[in-house]
Amino acid sequence: MTRPLVKPIRPEFSSGPCAKRPKWSSKFLNSSVLGRSHRHKIARSKLQQLIDLTKSILKIPKDYLIGIVPGSDTGAIEIAMWNLLGPRPVNMLVWDSFSSDWANDIQFQLKLENVHIIKVDYGMLPDLTNNQFKGDIVFNWNGTTSGVCVPNANWINTSRNGLTICDATSAAFAMDIDWHKLDVGTFSWQKCLGGEAGHGILVLSPKAVERINTYNPPWPIPKLFQLRKNGKLNLDIFSGATINTPSMLCVEDFLDALNWARKVGGLSALISKSQHNLNIIKNWISDSHWADFLCEDFNNLSSTSICLKLVDPKIVDLPSEIKNNIEKNIVELLEDHKVAFDIGSYRSAPPGFRIWGGPTVENDDVKNLLPWLDWAYYETLDQLKI
Repeated sequence: MTRPLVKPIRPEFSSGPCAKRPKWSSKFLNSSVLGRSHRHKIARSKLQQLIDLTKSILKIPKDYLIGIVPGSDTGAIEIAMWNLLGPRPVNMLVWDSFSSDWANDIQFQLKLENVHIIKVDYGMLPDLTNNQFKGDIVFNWNGTTSGVCVPNANWINTSRNGLTICDATSAAFAMDIDWHKLDVGTFSWQKCLGGEAGHGILVLSPKAVERINTYNPPWPIPKLFQLRKNGKLNLDIFSGATINTPSMLCVEDFLDALNWARKVGGLSALISKSQHNLNIIKNWISDSHWADFLCEDFNNLSSTSICLKLVDPKIVDLPSEIKNNIEKNIVELLEDHKVAFDIGSYRSAPPGFRIWGGPTVENDDVKNLLPWLDWAYYETLDQLKI
């Protein structure tokens, strides 16, 4: 196959940290507050602005609280679980690597006994419609390592006697999330808006606030995880007084991303752009004989972490070691030609590729990537003499 001529302008297709917003430059960080206390009114005002913009763009209900927490999305979801879980049965939904991690923490770190883990293989989604989910629910809106997401929140019964805790890190700013159905939402800056890593967002409903104010977990909670002060929720966290010192450089960067999101049309424009990236790959998949979506149901396809598997009859029955070598060789070829960076499957996922299609990735770059992916595949088969 002839090597393509046109390359993506930006080869950043990593699923985290993800591509910066188009036309980003370090000059947009010049107004950052450096060398000042993050508790000074200037810095505090920027933190509050970040919270307000996040709430506005995502259309989060007015009576919900938003706080900036350490440790990226992992920190945010762990803080939620350590502070909220325990008084009711827990339903843990697992269909990717990270939700599996949260299930392990619930079982083996918090050591909760009344836990119902509903786990399916990569590419699948649990049956959500025929389950009452009595008690608390913990789930990922989007499986970042599987490319499988929930299609909506219709399956969540808001009259349930329990909390709904959602890791939304690869969905927020790219998918239509019904926040009224969630009591806790978490995400990081490094995903859909291409912010820097290390900071997380924690969203709490009034129902979650009530749980924190009335429930005292039986286990010790490290300082970085503590949401309570004097026996009640520490509201300062949700007005810019973070649990630990934030990077004001990263704050400025995410403020830039939020302002860009607002200028390009807000949430609807972000969702549309990400969906268009998925549709471009859908059209390519329909004509491909060697690649397919890892997700088995098109209704559950992720538009951000778009995961592909190898389905060429010539190689499908080969040992995993050979298929892993095919993946590795293709990834290296595309990186060597500066066409695509970091698109290999997650380490625990089946051999294949994971292409980030979030709203900071230009549609034309996705279009220009796909011929190169075809070329690299056939070039790899030739090199490995398959």
